[in-house]
Amino acid sequence: MQYQFILLFLLFGLTTISAQQTKKIVLNDTPKSETIDPLRPAKAAFYSAVFPGLGQIYNKKYWKLPLVYGAIGTSTYFYIDSQKNYNTYRNEYKNRLAGNTSGSEYLANLSESQLVAAQKQYQRNRDLSALCIVGFYVLNIIDANIDAALSQFNVSENLAFKPAINRNTLTSKDDFGFACTYSF
Repeated sequence: MQYQFILLFLLFGLTTISAQQTKKIVLNDTPKSETIDPLRPAKAAFYSAVFPGLGQIYNKKYWKLPLVYGAIGTSTYFYIDSQKNYNTYRNEYKNRLAGNTSGSEYLANLSESQLVAAQKQYQRNRDLSALCIVGFYVLNIIDANIDAALSQFNVSENLAFKPAINRNTLTSKDDFGFACTYSF
């Protein structure tokens, strides 16, 4: 039984060793000269201000488009729905004050105080939806601006920032810290 286990272990060990490939490491530390466009963030922000999502297209971050249109579109849907419901309850309240009868059986069963409360609720929801539309629109512009500015930021593979745990030989305790290293 032991011989079978050792034979199986050697068989799998040799196949995994032969399956590993060696990688060639090419050192190329020559700095690349990239042109930096100082107006790129302003252009991206301007494009997003003109039409939402256009700044993300300019930055080639196409995956953000559904987020931009989803946020603004959902807020717009809730704004329109709340405005429609507000108008329904407001018209019913105005008709009752004028002495007219209601065309809806549901609205006829509501009291005037319930109609006023419903108007206030839908007005508050409409105003909140309008605030969300403006907020997402501004957030769209800010995102395009920041993304364009960070896309020109030089990020080198040789630079690393990582946490480190060092063993203190005097106190025999672990010291936690951060290390910033640059590989040449």
